Amino acid sequence: MSDETEADRWREKMVRRKAVQDAEVAGKTIEKGLLMVNTGPGKGKTTAAMGLALRMLGRDRPVAIVQFIKGAWSTGERAGFSRFGDLLTWHSMGEGFTWETQDKARDTAACRRAWDEALVQMARPDVALVVLDELCIALRYDYLAVDEVVAALVARRPGLHVIVTGRNAPAGLVEAADLVTEMQATKHHFKAGVKAQEGIEF
Repeated sequence: MSDETEADRWREKMVRRKAVQDAEVAGKTIEKGLLMVNTGPGKGKTTAAMGLALRMLGRDRPVAIVQFIKGAWSTGERAGFSRFGDLLTWHSMGEGFTWETQDKARDTAACRRAWDEALVQMARPDVALVVLDELCIALRYDYLAVDEVVAALVARRPGLHVIVTGRNAPAGLVEAADLVTEMQATKHHFKAGVKAQEGIEF
């Protein structure tokens, strides 16, 4: 087969593929605020959420980030996002991971404060995206009631996008979500003795 014939066959194949793709895209007409969940045992749940926040900020649309559990570390993403000024609202409401505090009542109170702040941010009419980082951990340890949280997320205003992160997303949250991505742990450098590094983990 000549190079010219192969090129023609490839072009015809791509014309057919484009027609299928264009028809599929044309059939999607709904526009709405999405409830998204990044969960699973693999690395990258928060990182992906921060990437989505960056995309929204790049469109000059306000973003609010509320971090559950986390709060003790100074992170690169927070330092970077500070350059967006008033477009970004950031609340790190935790006191560290649960094995650090070792105080369930204290952790529960911190998560309740974070959830109250999340409700405030979701009620703001100007915010396009709310990131609820590690909310799944708060739900896993029963610091917050799943039914209460899911009901509020479902009842949010129609145009608001919300992304929730953390391992072990509860079934009720998964069912309510529009998009669920599960990060799998195929290989991790931590297992080989590599410590958390600036710019990669924080």
